[in-house]
Amino acid sequence: MENSGIIKIEKLSFPWQTQDPFLFCVHHEDFFPKGNKDLGPSASLEGRMIGQDFNIKDGWRMYHGSKVPGFPAHPHCGFETVTAVRTGLVDHSDSLGAAGRFGNGDVQWMTAGKGVQHSEMFPLLKDNEENPLELFQIWLNLPRDSKKVDPHFAMLWKDTIPVHKYTDANDKTTEVEVMAGQLGDDYAPKPAPDSWAAKSENEVAIWHIKMEPGAEFSLPTSQNKINRNLYFFQGENLKLNDADLPHYHSAFLDARADIVLKNGDKEARLLLLQGKPINEPVVQHGPFVLNYPAEVRETIMEFQKTEFGGWPWPSYENVHDKSRGRFAIHADGREEIKE
Repeated sequence: MENSGIIKIEKLSFPWQTQDPFLFCVHHEDFFPKGNKDLGPSASLEGRMIGQDFNIKDGWRMYHGSKVPGFPAHPHCGFETVTAVRTGLVDHSDSLGAAGRFGNGDVQWMTAGKGVQHSEMFPLLKDNEENPLELFQIWLNLPRDSKKVDPHFAMLWKDTIPVHKYTDANDKTTEVEVMAGQLGDDYAPKPAPDSWAAKSENEVAIWHIKMEPGAEFSLPTSQNKINRNLYFFQGENLKLNDADLPHYHSAFLDARADIVLKNGDKEARLLLLQGKPINEPVVQHGPFVLNYPAEVRETIMEFQKTEFGGWPWPSYENVHDKSRGRFAIHADGREEIKE
């Protein structure tokens, strides 16, 4: 396969396997029921392993939440999370006092740096209809000289994310949302300032690709040896040049090679992750990602002592007022209101 530019094809597991500079990617898709007064599910939680509910039951999961689905307060250090919410909403709260509600096409880019606690809850705001949720959470590593920067998050609101549209010779369309990187004349919004993606020479790209049935699209090539992964998570049949990429499989690609995506009979959706490798040691212990074991031990001790600033919110499962729309309040007090 290597001569064709396809290094490896494999079935997707949980989490999705990635390559340096990425650590991993998860794809959450839940079909939550109507919400109750607490913004949790208006349905019985009986039979669920509350606090550790990752098994799909009736089309949805509670994850680590007890009343509201999601991920209550937990620490991060030494890397970044890129949370791309396709459908539904996420309530963010953190140990710096920052907060937000985002979704339905928005992306949050959070640099954990030297350490931060945050919660990511999925409020079920609609009490008269179901509350579907779909998101990607992508963990992007930080190089050693950025692992101890101050925590920071940036909001990439949907209306700031460019959509690159390409129509092939048969008038079939491919749309690419450029969440990171560049495609043609379309540039993604700036990521967090200390990110590996903030330097264009690292060629970090995060693209969501949607192809009409029968569409063809050529991936741009790079002159450099960068890691490129393609994830085919929705559709029926797809070819990379003349090789079959089965549904719910990933392909590790040589970004220097010419690769043409040829879609089959149904709309296809793919995620592309690429970037220049950092090429440093990686030692991961849960949410702590450093370079050496001793650094991980030191960081755990620091968190036990400081809790990375503590938790200023009334609940570890903090959700915002039901009446609020999409917004972000940053640690410096700056506020963004979208609706």
